[in-house]
Amino acid sequence: MRKILFPLLLSLCLPVAGKDIAPLPWVAEGTQMVLVIAPDWQAPNGRLQTFERRNGQWHAAEIAFPVSTGKNGAGWGLGLHESPGEGPGKVEGDGKAPAGVFQIGMAFGQAPSLPTGLDYRQMTADDWCIDVNASPLYNRIVSVRDVGPEAIAGSSEPMRRDIHSGDHLYNKGFVITHNPENQAKGGSCIFAHLWRSPGSATAGCTAMTESDMDRLLLWLNHARNPVFVLLPEAEYHRLKTPWQLPDLSLNQ
Repeated sequence: MRKILFPLLLSLCLPVAGKDIAPLPWVAEGTQMVLVIAPDWQAPNGRLQTFERRNGQWHAAEIAFPVSTGKNGAGWGLGLHESPGEGPGKVEGDGKAPAGVFQIGMAFGQAPSLPTGLDYRQMTADDWCIDVNASPLYNRIVSVRDVGPEAIAGSSEPMRRDIHSGDHLYNKGFVITHNPENQAKGGSCIFAHLWRSPGSATAGCTAMTESDMDRLLLWLNHARNPVFVLLPEAEYHRLKTPWQLPDLSLNQ
């Protein structure tokens, strides 16, 4: 996976009763945002909207559609933000989508190539994402050819699900860089991928139709340092100003 150089955003202070949240500065070179707003912490769905920044201002990018998310809603994940401290947190296996701000990593799929501005990796039957807490490879996509069969023992995330699981979910998608330090039990293998059926919830990823995925992959460009933001609606309104988030009305 190509590592995008994107400075950690560490200026957000934990909230103290009666005090405002400190501003979260956006890195100047980050000019694409995928924003998912869920109705509340418990919702297994939301609406995805895209924005691009020009001259320091966010503008609608004209791609917007419904998505499904974690079957148990959302919880604060590990990314480019520090948790604002209100709402649940995410841990491994909880069925929650990670809330917060995250880099977008590589695209992946079963085809030799895909039309996208992201770095792309064709997956094989040997590729797995490790979701075993005790593994030194936790939260990493690895090949059995490189690490050996013992290293993937217990993992439930084959990257060629069409071969191992008999479904199409990972036929194409991209990595949401959650838990980049690979902290055990912090949550692993978070992707945007195809949904099983319209509105079908996930184990923590963000899912969509294939046609919507195609539009999104074509638009995304790693040179623009894209970020993925997922928030419940109330948290979006609370954090919109300090985090300098786009105005949702731009895409309505």
